[in-house]
Amino acid sequence: MDERLSFCWMKPGTVILLLALCWGWMAMAFEPPDADARLKAIGSTDELPPLLRRAFTPDADFRPIPGPGPNDWLTAHPEPGQTFSDFKRSLPNRPGSLRRVLYLQPLGEFPSQRSPSLETLREFAAIYFQMKARALPPTPVTNQTFTTRLNPYTRNRQILTEDVLRFLTKQLPEDAFCLLAITMEDLYPDPSWNFVFGQASLRERAGVYSFARYDPAFSGERRTRDYTSLLLRRSGKVLVHETAHMFGLAHCIYFDCVMNGSNHLGESDRRPLHLCPVCLRKLQWSIGFEVVKRYEALRQFYRTAGFADEEKWSRQRLDKLKAAAEE
Repeated sequence: MDERLSFCWMKPGTVILLLALCWGWMAMAFEPPDADARLKAIGSTDELPPLLRRAFTPDADFRPIPGPGPNDWLTAHPEPGQTFSDFKRSLPNRPGSLRRVLYLQPLGEFPSQRSPSLETLREFAAIYFQMKARALPPTPVTNQTFTTRLNPYTRNRQILTEDVLRFLTKQLPEDAFCLLAITMEDLYPDPSWNFVFGQASLRERAGVYSFARYDPAFSGERRTRDYTSLLLRRSGKVLVHETAHMFGLAHCIYFDCVMNGSNHLGESDRRPLHLCPVCLRKLQWSIGFEVVKRYEALRQFYRTAGFADEEKWSRQRLDKLKAAAEE
């Protein structure tokens, strides 16, 4: 019997991220795409301005995805990948003149020192997607609004995700591109499930995600000195990963990328916060942001947050893009 973490289950209009106990399965071995396949996934950039051509060039800043380990996502779920052309053909949701705001809906309490900062998460979402992001007032978790239970294994309270999605679709602001509930409470999608990291309805542009299990204390581990930074990084990573799904981005199989799937926490921790050339092109096509302006804002955010590795990476990209702009 194997334990699946962060399994992405597709059903009409719905994405579910979950952990379940399942019987073993057989799957074809995943072979990382070669250089030609990676270039094909990016697509021709000949007609783009020089700056964007440089931004989507797969140079040494972007590591090709390695072969997965025995417990990694692509070993269990060898996905075909989504090229830029595939993405455009899927007719994904795009921000319009009336729907250009990312809304965050906190559920329950976010105790200081034990939770990521809501304002910092809002700021990060706004910078990452170069869109307005607003945090709504917290909604209390009550039995009158949401079905809850005690998990039989952890004895922690859990919220039924379907109730949250119904609540969100009734609260969706007119100017919302999407409405994402975030919580430090654990979640479950059905009484037969152990737990779920989150669930989203792409059709309704609503989703709910829990950060509870990104806290080492949840599984009985000791919180280290860098605990708050670790929780912010993990929470920010899942927030941008799942929000990108709302734009129609599938999991990335081409490079080390924030859009890589993950089957366990260690794999999630290994993936970077940045987008690879394939996924960056998708998001830039959808939103139309200025790449240099975005990298500059991200570099400053990473510096303030203490994410030295991502700050260094963003600075390298900026140096190359600014050099290309001067050519």
